[in-house]
Amino acid sequence: MDRVSKHNYYLDIAQTVAERSTCLRKMYGAIIVKDDVIVSTGYNGAPRGRKNCCDIKYCMRDKLNIPRGERYEMCRSVHAEANAIIAAARERMLGATIYIACIEPSDHSIVSGTSSCMMCKRQVINAGISTVVIRDTKDEFRIIDVNDWIENDDSLSGIFGY
Repeated sequence: MDRVSKHNYYLDIAQTVAERSTCLRKMYGAIIVKDDVIVSTGYNGAPRGRKNCCDIKYCMRDKLNIPRGERYEMCRSVHAEANAIIAAARERMLGATIYIACIEPSDHSIVSGTSSCMMCKRQVINAGISTVVIRDTKDEFRIIDVNDWIENDDSLSGIFGY
């Protein structure tokens, strides 16, 4: 019997969570796991009670021609990582792993090569999460040690986007 790996099991769940996203650009899903228990989930979408981009039928960042990875204050969405962190107790996040998957809104195909934005990286660091696993294909993924984000501080680079 071919059994799915543990990382791909959790990435499959993160990808399913992404299906709830309301973003017109990219649909992200994230789950936080500690000791083989799902602590919380999150997807990108407008704050509770506000209209989503899929409801108003436009993306403000697209309308203003803002490139990917820049000017997130203009985005209506709370990111998947942030929503998962908001929904979790800090003590359950210390040393945990966050799994992230991104899909295209048009056909729900997997988007490879994605990463957390600078703001989400900061939140992951402060939450005490130790590992990030990002899906690139159905079977391939990257494992990131959060300490690398601390030691290689991209906020000092002057380079925007991701």
